Amino acid sequence: MATLRLFASIRQTAGTGRDTLEGATVGEILAAAVAKYGADFEAHLGQCKVWVNGDPATADDAVGDNDEVALLPPVSGG
Repeated sequence: MATLRLFASIRQTAGTGRDTLEGATVGEILAAAVAKYGADFEAHLGQCKVWVNGDPATADDAVGDNDEVALLPPVSGG
């Protein structure tokens, strides 16, 4: 089970900053998160950058038990 880390607005949508989800790929982890957190989460997901262990990732990238999948939404500020 990989660790899912959530930041900023996607964290607020899910109501948590961290979860552990089952999946062998990034896409499976994200699908499990959508199933758990619902349509609002899915709507925000499309805006997020996805990283695995600090590197940019795609849905097809494999993940293991010790991996961390991070979702980073766009951030604005001044």
